[in-house]
Amino acid sequence: MKQISQPHRRYNPLKEEWILVSPQRTKRPWNGSVEKPQNIALPCYDKSCFLCPKNKRVNGDKNPDYKNSYVFQNDFQAVEPHSNSYSFSSENKLFQMHGVEGECRVLCYTPSHNKTLGNLTTEEILEIISKWQSETNTLSKKYSWIQIFENKGAVMGCSNPHPHSQIWATSTVPSEVEKESKTQKEYFEKNSNPMLVDYVKEELDDKERIILENDDWVVLTPYWALWPFETMVLPKRHIKQLNELDENTKNLLSEILKKILVKYDALFETSFPYSMGWHFAPNAKTRQDHWQLHAHFYPPLLRSASVKKFVVGYELLGEAQRDITPEMAADRLRWL
Repeated sequence: MKQISQPHRRYNPLKEEWILVSPQRTKRPWNGSVEKPQNIALPCYDKSCFLCPKNKRVNGDKNPDYKNSYVFQNDFQAVEPHSNSYSFSSENKLFQMHGVEGECRVLCYTPSHNKTLGNLTTEEILEIISKWQSETNTLSKKYSWIQIFENKGAVMGCSNPHPHSQIWATSTVPSEVEKESKTQKEYFEKNSNPMLVDYVKEELDDKERIILENDDWVVLTPYWALWPFETMVLPKRHIKQLNELDENTKNLLSEILKKILVKYDALFETSFPYSMGWHFAPNAKTRQDHWQLHAHFYPPLLRSASVKKFVVGYELLGEAQRDITPEMAADRLRWL
């Protein structure tokens, strides 16, 4: 399949969507938008940064002189507690609205302003994973969904280069997660096994889209990937929640995260931008055996450090489309 050069469509069973793959388009010249490479030298400490230790934030609060990672309530929350008063009921199904309660937190990875998650040691990444777990455990006592994510790089809309991720907790389960839950549940009911557990077994047998693996984890380019160098991080055994990870599994996760992030930076010799996020079983009264823990990495770069993929035109009006095949992308990342 690596050498396929004709346009074709692939099915994404997680979203029940098709994607158009057009490998012949890699030959077209590029005279479009060019981004600034992410190689600006940053200081270890920036006195104007709202996330650096001991600095004052916009709301007047002062960051502690933290030495490792640091979590605080976002000063500009996208959702807030006690906001259900905005609920609205209507017999007209075209106009529906309801309130959503929640909290947003910021997790600073390190006091160093000029580092990224991929620059940290595996021990430091392990601490981040433990913080993701503890924050999830705390917030899940009150909220239905906890979304852990990181937007890295200005091209991905990151407003502050200080290395950090965000944790949004909401009283409702978001649309993308609802889609994944529905498809995984339907597969589980038909096959008596989680979809993504079966999928990883098939990919490990095939090897064509596998980039990295260790005893507990695999990093691969999904068969149905949209973004040029999109990857998924998946466990090899059935794990529904982030808080189910034991110390050994967390250690192996920190190692494989470090390796894929180093590969990303090496691909175009730039601090590789991406959006990354974890998906796992939401809080629910019913059993969630169909769920499999996984992380998505959605990087925008297409040809170089300065040319990114645009989701416009046919993709907004028709269906998702990519140029290089997932096999080509996996092959390039694998051998870095």
